[in-house]
Amino acid sequence: MDGFWLAALKVLIAFALLFNIVLVLVWVERRLVARMQNRIGPNRAGPAGMLQTLADGLKLMFKESIDPRRAQLGIYLAAPVLALIPALLIFLIIPIGAPITIGDTTYDLQVTDLNIAVLYFLAMSSIAVYAIVLAGWSSGSKYPLLGSVRAAAQMISYEAALGLALVPVILYNRTTSLAEIVAAQGGTFFGIFPAWNIVLIPSFIVFLIAGFAETNRAPFDLVEAEQELVGGYHTEYSGFRFALFFLAEYINLFNISALTVVFFLGGWHGPVFGPTFLQYLLPIFWFLLKTAAVIFVFIWARASLPRMRYDQLMEFGWKRLIPLSLVWIMVVMVAVGLRRFGLPWS
Repeated sequence: MDGFWLAALKVLIAFALLFNIVLVLVWVERRLVARMQNRIGPNRAGPAGMLQTLADGLKLMFKESIDPRRAQLGIYLAAPVLALIPALLIFLIIPIGAPITIGDTTYDLQVTDLNIAVLYFLAMSSIAVYAIVLAGWSSGSKYPLLGSVRAAAQMISYEAALGLALVPVILYNRTTSLAEIVAAQGGTFFGIFPAWNIVLIPSFIVFLIAGFAETNRAPFDLVEAEQELVGGYHTEYSGFRFALFFLAEYINLFNISALTVVFFLGGWHGPVFGPTFLQYLLPIFWFLLKTAAVIFVFIWARASLPRMRYDQLMEFGWKRLIPLSLVWIMVVMVAVGLRRFGLPWS
């Protein structure tokens, strides 16, 4: 297949898969949180309420969007799109399965394999900060502005911890390509234990905690703390414009969970057996199963943990996560140096 058409087909399949995953994810979260809190959850639209997410999406799509009188209209309209695009672009670099060989051609189950994929991910996640700031500022109201200011401070703080948590992964695997990071986790330790990057436990913990803050999930959802700021940076948004923010949030939840699997939990690696078609499908199954397990942790935390105070949130990021990450980077640097070059006096 011609390179252009193959890339276009991959993009279409990736976006179709992602939007369907988000539909299921919202429904699963609402049902799980309801069960954890002894409620019923959505149960009317479709079997077990499975069509409730679709119904909510259609409602928002056809609901009237109101333009605030003092809004900077161009930026006000662009902010939701700017929030969604980086989330979609991050998904394009995630390998969701093992390469498939058909005839003499091998197809990677990711839209593109960048050799600087880790840097690309950090760059795209940083762009989302601009969407939040511009949404709050352009709304022409002080409440969204306050929400966007503290959202920016939160995301910048935890973006630093998130990036530092990935430095040991790069040092340990000696690459910034996601496909190569996954491939490096394909062996075993002592012939028994999977050679996942979970051995970098401090990095895994910091990355997961920073992921909560980056996706504005409880207990770090101060970006839209309804009790204090009405609705945060998107207070003045309604209808389809609000739906874009909502969609971006859940795409980012899936992206962070999938990247946690890629960086630390072996990616698509898992037991493979049976005929050829099953050997192609099982890596996708293992990847989605691991990602679902990480998403469950996010949902569990939302149903269980109280929201932190803002001063606690900032102190935890700057005085706990970042120092821990810096110390761990030095430890990993020494360990990697000893593994490659041995002791200086040997």
